[in-house]
Amino acid sequence: MNGEHKITSSHRGRAALIYLRQSSMVQVREHTESTRSQYALADKAAALGWPRSDIEVIDTDLGISGKWGVAREGFTELMTRVCSGEVGAIFGIEITRLARSNADVARLAEFARITGTLLIDPDGVYDPADVNDRVLLGFKGTMGEMELHVMAQRLHANKRAAAERGELRTPLPVGLVHDDAGDIVIDPDAGVQAAIRDVFAAFTACGSAYGVVAAFKDRRFPLRAYGGAWAGQLRWGRLTHARVIGILKNPCYAGAYVHGRYSSRRTVEPDGTVRTGLVERPRAEWPVLIKDHHEGYITWADYLANEARLAANRTNAGARPPREGSALCQGIITCGSCGKPMRTNYHTDQRPSYECSSRADRLTTPACRSVAAATVDDAVAAVLLDALTPEQVALALAAADEVTGRHQRVSRAAELAVERARYEADRAERAFCACEPENRLVARSLEARWEARLAALAEAGQALEAATDSLPPLPGRAELEKLAADLPALWHAPATSSKDRKRLLRTLIADVTVLPEPDQAKVRIGIRWHTGATDELSVTRAIHPGTARRSPSPAVEMIRRLGPVTPAAELAAQLNATGLTTGNGRPFDVKAVQWIRHAYRIPAPPAYADGEISVTEAASRLGCSTTVVYHWIHTGQLTARRSSGGRFCFPWDDQVQARCQELIAQSARLGRTARPRTLPAPPSPAAAGEVSVTEAAYQLGCSIHVIYYWIDTGKLTARRGPGGRLHIPWNDQVQAECRTRIGQSGHLNPAARKTRPRQRH
Repeated sequence: MNGEHKITSSHRGRAALIYLRQSSMVQVREHTESTRSQYALADKAAALGWPRSDIEVIDTDLGISGKWGVAREGFTELMTRVCSGEVGAIFGIEITRLARSNADVARLAEFARITGTLLIDPDGVYDPADVNDRVLLGFKGTMGEMELHVMAQRLHANKRAAAERGELRTPLPVGLVHDDAGDIVIDPDAGVQAAIRDVFAAFTACGSAYGVVAAFKDRRFPLRAYGGAWAGQLRWGRLTHARVIGILKNPCYAGAYVHGRYSSRRTVEPDGTVRTGLVERPRAEWPVLIKDHHEGYITWADYLANEARLAANRTNAGARPPREGSALCQGIITCGSCGKPMRTNYHTDQRPSYECSSRADRLTTPACRSVAAATVDDAVAAVLLDALTPEQVALALAAADEVTGRHQRVSRAAELAVERARYEADRAERAFCACEPENRLVARSLEARWEARLAALAEAGQALEAATDSLPPLPGRAELEKLAADLPALWHAPATSSKDRKRLLRTLIADVTVLPEPDQAKVRIGIRWHTGATDELSVTRAIHPGTARRSPSPAVEMIRRLGPVTPAAELAAQLNATGLTTGNGRPFDVKAVQWIRHAYRIPAPPAYADGEISVTEAASRLGCSTTVVYHWIHTGQLTARRSSGGRFCFPWDDQVQARCQELIAQSARLGRTARPRTLPAPPSPAAAGEVSVTEAAYQLGCSIHVIYYWIDTGKLTARRGPGGRLHIPWNDQVQAECRTRIGQSGHLNPAARKTRPRQRH
């Protein structure tokens, strides 16, 4: 080996690193001889005197490109160990295999020069500390980088030439396959065809990629795998938004062959990391575009329409596409006071309104307004439908004919230019072919002229394509007539969604503006049509449903005037006599009058006459609960009248108060409660033949309240002991009478709760 004398004991005392690298996994799988040769370098190192224990192989970069900027873990480890000074020599199959970048090779050589590391390949031993070896390493690195550039340029040129003929085979999207002859055809699988066609049909119907995803919510979508273990197989899964965008923006589905649609771009991060990504080029910069190359699912015009529709859906770019919701002017309505767009706010009762967006930033002007969406939408829709009169339809059809003729004139001019350029190119070709090949002076001029004519023909063809693509497709006259005739019925049809109405509205109306209006009860609306014409109209604001159901002002004024001195029933009668009704159109009743009193805070006449008190006040004076007073009223023991408001009012004097106190004294429970509180006397035991209330209830199987009721009504005799307890004389006759009374009662239940008497001690 050349330069073997450069290896010293110092080099052999340090580690020998065998660096392996191949550019792709395909080379690792198929070029196994190269991999075997690189691993064999370990035997070469041993033959040069390195112990087996000091020979290490770094093979983590197998399948990774050596271009500059590509992250390589193995090369990083190699550089780290060289800088640490523990490496005596680096073995490689070729110095240029260490890295395809001259900068990386030069940096490695510089670090190897400082640390005294040798670089060894089959050509010889290189010492970077030697100026001659360093120059030779630099030359080899430059040649390796140049070799990579030349090979890449040659490969790209061949690919470009094949692509210009439409013969370069690239992975096809799902739904398209290559046949045996290599041509692109539609996938013969009917399920795959139906899925792809349904994607385009769903997008045509809903107009958004997310709508297509919703349409495929419960449906699977095909995917053709082009790598890994599933290569070439058809798999089914969920349709995502990214896949819908990829399908709609892929020109291959429109029958076009495209090459160079994406370009590679590298960027440097702040930390020095190099990132490589793909960037989509504009359609005008595509290197190869061959239309009608193969059968597609849609036409090229449909592809352009879908592309424009997707661009119109990008709200981050300022677009305001029609969305779901009943507000028809959503996205195209602006505030005429501050100039900012008005946003749509859907309230809890699903009543949308238009509000100036400057309100969020607190930049509203005194003339900024919010308006109910129904007020603006109804007016704009009426103007739209009124504009489509037979005369206007005739003008629109005439304008459509004029636009169609204009499109034909523009296309015809471009077609004639292409035809003229083709004639000039054919003429230059015939002149060149007629020239003798030996006469190079003439042939060189004719060849240059032919090339110039071909360039002019290509420019004319591009101009024709640009003119054709820039003109949107126009509907036929029959379609316009049918649409104009059925538009009012189509607009009001229940099956027409709000989103479809918005699309119809935007076909003629460009935008709507809420103009400043001093009158708060009116709204001034400006309409700008796509033709450039403008209209202005003033409408009355819609009345809030709650306001519309309010009681009429004459009824409120009458209740306000007569309410303080007239009962509600009399007021309702007087209101009905005058022919007034409530906000809902119904006759007045007591509840309606009371509600107006409450809403407008109209006082009612006093409920109590002189000498009358309420139930609450009577209970307070007697020291009992209101339930007792209500019981006396319902049992007829106390006379009372009911006021217009439903309250009990009864006259109160000394005689009535004395009567109530007497009723309290006669009650077994109320009498005990009504007496002033004193220290309870010690309980006295029951006499012979007497039982307590609890024991009597237990023996009869009823509640103690039944026993108290019989004592209060005199059906059962009892005496009150010193402690206030009741003692009932008890024998078989009394017990039999009580059981008979229980059997005759429809309220007492023999299975009622039994109360156990307290055990006597």
